[in-house]
Order: sequence, then C-alpha cells, then structure tokens
Amino acid sequence: MTEQAIETYLNENKDRFLEELKDFLRIPSVSADPSHDGDTKRCAKWVRDHLLSLGMETVEIHETDGHPIVYAAHCKHDDKPTVLLYGHYDVQPPDPLELWHSQPFDPTVRDGKIFARGATDDKGQVFAHFKGIESLFKTNGELPINLKIVIEGEEEVGSANLERWVSEHVDLLECDSVVISDSSMFAPGVPSITYGLRGLMYCEVTVIGPSHDLHSGLYGGAVPNPINVLSGMIAKLHDENGHVTIPGFYDRVRELEAEERAAFASLPITDEEFLEEVGAANTQGEEGFSTLERVWARPTLDCNGIFGGFMGKGAKTVIPSQATAKISCRLVPDQDPEEVAKQMEEYLREVAPDSVKVEFTVFHGGKPIVVSRDNPTVQAACRALQKSWDAETVFIRSGGSIPVVATFTELLEVPCVLVGLGLSDDRLHSPNEKFDLDNFFHGILTSAYLYAEL
Repeated sequence: MTEQAIETYLNENKDRFLEELKDFLRIPSVSADPSHDGDTKRCAKWVRDHLLSLGMETVEIHETDGHPIVYAAHCKHDDKPTVLLYGHYDVQPPDPLELWHSQPFDPTVRDGKIFARGATDDKGQVFAHFKGIESLFKTNGELPINLKIVIEGEEEVGSANLERWVSEHVDLLECDSVVISDSSMFAPGVPSITYGLRGLMYCEVTVIGPSHDLHSGLYGGAVPNPINVLSGMIAKLHDENGHVTIPGFYDRVRELEAEERAAFASLPITDEEFLEEVGAANTQGEEGFSTLERVWARPTLDCNGIFGGFMGKGAKTVIPSQATAKISCRLVPDQDPEEVAKQMEEYLREVAPDSVKVEFTVFHGGKPIVVSRDNPTVQAACRALQKSWDAETVFIRSGGSIPVVATFTELLEVPCVLVGLGLSDDRLHSPNEKFDLDNFFHGILTSAYLYAEL
C-alpha cells in the first residue's frame, strides 16, 4: 500500500463516493420522532449492508430497547493494534422546514458543499471513514490493523441504550483506542484533533409560592412572587467577576497548564472574529481567562430557560404560584456532574427564602474528558491529518459534551481520539446543514492514513 495508490483510488471514485453519501443522507433517520422508527431501522440495515460490501468480516445489527446498533469487526492480525471506530446514523429533526433552501432529505450540492440533514452530524463524517476503509481494502487487499465499528442510532436523543449495551459487550469491544469523527476543525484548512471535552450537568429548579395564581393588585407586595424570588436566586449564582459562587464548585477543577494556555493563545482567532461569529457586542465571563480558555477549559453555569406566570400576548396582572428555571453547568476535569448537582441544590435551597418551597430535578449529565496529546493514537492521527491536508495539525478542546466519550473511556479503559472533519459553520442541528466536500474527501484520506499510521 502506498499513499499515492490511495489518492489515485479516491480520485477515480470521487463521483461514486458522493452518490453513495447522498443515498445515506436520503434516509430520514430522525431518532427523536417515533414516526421515523421505520426509517431508523432501514438506515441501520443500510449501514450493515454497506459495511458488508466494504469487506468487513463480521457485521451485525444489535437490537436495543430503542434504535438498533450496528456492530462490525475485521480482526486478522495477532500482532497489530485494534481500533474501535464510533459514529451515529441518527439525525436531528429537520424543523423548521420553511428555512431550508433545499429539501433536508434530498441532498443537494451547491458551491462545493452538500446540504442535507445529517450531512456533517454525523453521516458525512462516518461515511468518510467507510470510504477510507474501502480504499485500504482495495489498494492493500487487507486492513493494516484490527478494526471494530460501532454505529448507533440514538446519539441525538442522548444515547439512552448505548452505555448499557457497551457494558454488556465489553469483551466484544476490547480494543486499544477509540476513534470518533463527530466534531469540527478549528478553521477551514486547519486540521485539528480535539483532545478535551467539557462535561455537563443539566437541572431544573422550581420555586413555589402561593397555592394558586393571585391578582397582583389585591395581593401584590404581601406574598412572595416566585418569579422575583427565582430571579434573585439566579443572580446569586455568579459574582461580579463572573465566578460561580456555589461552595465547592471549583474544588476539583484541573488548572490549565502554561503550555496549553500558550497553545490556545497561538491559534488564529481574535475576540473580534469570535464576536462577529456569535453576533454579540462584547465578550464576558470568568475574569482572568481568555475567550478560548473560557469556552474550552473553564467550568460554566448558565440559565437556559426561565418561565412562569402569564406569557401570552397582552397583559394579565397576576402573581404566579410558581416559576421554573432550567440550568446547565459545563464541567472540566476533574469535576463530577453528580457532585456538582448536589452542590447546586444545596446552595439554591440555602439562598431561597423560607417563604417559598424549592423543587430540584437533575435531568442528565456527562463527565469531562482530556486525552494526553502524547498518546500514540493521538500522534498517529496528528500525522495522518498533516499528510492529508499538507498542513500542521493543531490541538484543540471543545466546550461541548459528547457523553459517549466518557462511556468508552470508563468502560473500555482506552483513550478516545476525536478527529473532527466538520466546520463550525456547518449548521448542525439547524436548517441548511452542510458538509464541505473538500473536507469529505480529505476525511477519506485522513481515515486511510490514520489506520495505516497505527
């Protein structure tokens, strides 16, 4: 096998690869909508059949209490490492449909980009690996490593059944490392490895005052107003310097190394460019940290929604009986979401006046992850990206959370390497989701080079 042979094979088959990707994207495998359950099953079968066509030795569909998991394996070498490739075939709902410039499940190519739901999240990125694997089979006659593949159908609804399935199949999934392409590059033409993810704790707090809604003229000023009380409680969650005030919140936070801070500072982005992207007037956050440090490597607390009382058009003079806020915390190593939830609940109950009742509910969470940049798989991915893009690979963190990474790390006890092929403006989860075809084809080369490097 030579790199030239792989590149030649890719160039000779580009049109076919693109048409096959379109077939994959046409399946409306929306995991959150029960009316599409038949489509998710059809998509799982499509993935199974395609992996069989590539030459994978074992390909199986594993049923769960939700959507199926596709498992494949090709392990021919006693003396080679074993890699587990993870991805997902399910997609977000396409709504609102009127904002799409083309039909979400009718893949359309415009200006060198393919537009469809799932184009970058995650079908396009997964399919780049499938074609990289095919390229190795066709040019080498065999894979240079042992390869296992897990493609699930519930990532967009929280991977509800994946953790249990992985825990029941640890021996089947035994490997040396996990490779995931379900993230973004730092910038166009800048190959990137994501070595850190923030964790998540998501909760809801409800403040209950009177037994029923009251007329604000007859009772205002004499009874607690849950909206006023809840607003005051939320205001006490940060101080004037942007620090979270919950006792113990920062106790486990792993501080950034000086080398990492220097690496972040060297990346080609300014606050002005960041503000232009998000459409805000100014940055703000925890004092003493840069914008990238705040979104990649510092913990946060944000109110994601607040509601109560009259919310219709016009006026209604009412004191509501209760008010609710949804709050999320993005966590960094070595914070634990369960511990943070307990800290949050204790503090909110402490700052609430005795005149109201507080209800606290935790919805879900995920643990933060940082992978050593010196890990052999990370270094192999670094070399593969550099060969594919002919550019230096940068190491980045992500402010988001991918709970499956913690699942694999804890249950399989191996590192996960995130090789992002998307871009930050790919509109994942939004109308007009896209995938740059240049990234798709570079991703195929990257995949083939990565397995060869390993």
